Amino acid sequence: MKRSRLGSLDVTSFGLGSAPLGGLFTPVSDADAEATIASAWSLGIRFFDTAPLYGFGLAERRLGAFLRQQPRDSYAISTKVGRLLRAPDGAAAEDEHYKGTSRERPVFDFSYDGVMRSVEESLARLGLDRVDVLLVHDPDDHYDDAVAGAFRALQRLRGDGTVKAIGAGMNQSDMLVRFAEAVPVDCFLLAGRYTLLDQGALDALFPVCAAKNIGILLGGIYNSGILANPHTGAKFNYQDADAALVARALALDELCRKHGTELKAAALQFCMAHPAVTVAVTGGRNAAEIADNITMLEAVPAAFWQELRGRKFVDARAPLPGGA
Repeated sequence: MKRSRLGSLDVTSFGLGSAPLGGLFTPVSDADAEATIASAWSLGIRFFDTAPLYGFGLAERRLGAFLRQQPRDSYAISTKVGRLLRAPDGAAAEDEHYKGTSRERPVFDFSYDGVMRSVEESLARLGLDRVDVLLVHDPDDHYDDAVAGAFRALQRLRGDGTVKAIGAGMNQSDMLVRFAEAVPVDCFLLAGRYTLLDQGALDALFPVCAAKNIGILLGGIYNSGILANPHTGAKFNYQDADAALVARALALDELCRKHGTELKAAALQFCMAHPAVTVAVTGGRNAAEIADNITMLEAVPAAFWQELRGRKFVDARAPLPGGA
């Protein structure tokens, strides 16, 4: 599998995201989770992304259970800070997004001390002695606290060699641009803002990342599912997609079928064609989905990309595979 540089790290350019392993939208059994991670490993994936939020600790526990059995220097793992998991005083209502979880629920904490506690607790859930990448997670309403507290803690951890790379993970690009100007980061995880349906990252984020040599871990490539299976009721950005987005995704799907290819393959390869993208991160809830994602790396016909460009389905500034 192709490899890339992420700061001082050597990583595979394709990574496994673990939100589905935490029961995103649908519960996942322990057996399916283990088989999913094992499939990713057998197919050559050596970059793994997780977070306390994903299943409220469940994804970290499941990923750690597998990775503890592998040589520690044979893979890279990222997790996130900004949420501490705490049991509520009363009964915990079922979460809107994560199913089959424990009673613990996330509480925002972007303070220096909160980040240090978060790292310790993540390592305990993972059963590992270190992680490679730490990301400040979803500080949308907490910019000042993130800069004064969370990033100060991350810089200390990077400085003493505890972690190799630091950054932020968000579903928006505007604040990531602000962080790039304010903090010496190594990478960002950007979810859903550079896809066949949304190229907002082209405006400011990708140029500043190129100028500052900041790597991009790109998630949300299928925009929460609509680019994997477009239909009425499909998810976009974790919510039900509106009719206009569904219609656009269906038109993209029709174009793919015309050229004998699949929408998922076009979506994935479109993202990976941009030089700012260091690692493409996709998830799965069973071994078959992981194997399917890998097959999506097979070539898409050049005629598809030419017609995609000609019909102005994507921003004219977006590079396409093969220079189309």
